[in-house]
Amino acid sequence: MQLETEKLTPKKIRLATTAFFFVSGFGYSSWASRIPSIQQQLNLNEAQLGGILLAAPIGLLLTMPLTSMLLGRVNSKKVMLFGAILYNIVLCLPGFTNQTWQLFVVLLCFGSTRNLLNLSANSQAVGVQQLYSNSIMTTFHGIWSLAGFAGAAVGLVMVHLNIPTSFHLLTISVALICLSLYFYKNAFDQPPLENNKKPVFSLPDKHLMKFAIICFACMSCENTMYDWSAIYFQKAVHATKSASTGAYVVYMIFMTIGRFAGDKLVPVLGIKKILQLCGWFILAGLLLAVILPNAIIAGIGFAMVGLGVSCIVPLVFSIAGKSKTMSSGQALAAISTIGYIGFLLMPPFIGFVAQALSLRWSFGIIASLGGVIVMMVSTIKEENT
Repeated sequence: MQLETEKLTPKKIRLATTAFFFVSGFGYSSWASRIPSIQQQLNLNEAQLGGILLAAPIGLLLTMPLTSMLLGRVNSKKVMLFGAILYNIVLCLPGFTNQTWQLFVVLLCFGSTRNLLNLSANSQAVGVQQLYSNSIMTTFHGIWSLAGFAGAAVGLVMVHLNIPTSFHLLTISVALICLSLYFYKNAFDQPPLENNKKPVFSLPDKHLMKFAIICFACMSCENTMYDWSAIYFQKAVHATKSASTGAYVVYMIFMTIGRFAGDKLVPVLGIKKILQLCGWFILAGLLLAVILPNAIIAGIGFAMVGLGVSCIVPLVFSIAGKSKTMSSGQALAAISTIGYIGFLLMPPFIGFVAQALSLRWSFGIIASLGGVIVMMVSTIKEENT
């Protein structure tokens, strides 16, 4: 694949794509860091919060066919900017809600716009990867995690200073829109990913289904940590509000470390071995936090989960981008659909189980998905990676 202009070097294009991963990660983590505040603001119990959190993945799934269609007909660079602007406009709204139905509608739109941004950014990343001989996919997601850590850290400061959620998220939204507009000009001018032999949107084929299941298990665990890690520390570990937000920060730090290390480990260990190790980290980390709900030990468990979820999705997306039976855009959309069903199911599942039993039971059940990842990875043939 050739660059259309001599001025746009692979390094500049990669930096621009990196900026949009940063926008996505910082925005999402900023929202996640204020979930306990919004739960308190609207006086929601765990089951009610779980039901409302369902809105974001519903919006995401409803938008998946639209995003796939757009990527098949429009330059992914334009879709990415459009998604980034809408995403950040919606990001500033949760703090202004005062009724549960308002928050539900906002999160429905948040999930839809997040899908537009994330899927187009990953499509861009697959294109940029073709400009490099070495693996760079996990680094893109590492930037997402680094941004997530930064967003969580800022959220921790905001919570500690008792800054209103509305002011916090509005400020972040404006800053991220400005960042998106600045880097847009250097984004990869990637042609539409249309494949006339396939429908615009379809489920994964037989070859990709095992990767979709791995993605489902990982994204279920990942979303559990985003939405419930701080609340788990408050309710199960009985930590302070600041310490609970700090646990989320620890998780994000180790996810970031894992993603930056991933590209360096791929040529050493291979994709299959890395995926297996990630599954074991998820299983062991969550079980540790459930069996020994002490602040330090549970924090170590959260760190292990961060390492576990770090590389799975970017490496699975990298494999999907090489599919010979589906275009890269269609393959990413198909696998993302299955993966985001995990996003769809887990928030209410955690809330309902926690209300009926306890948060420890909820997290214990989620831990089993680490075992599912290990089992599914064992069926992958080396040549597929």
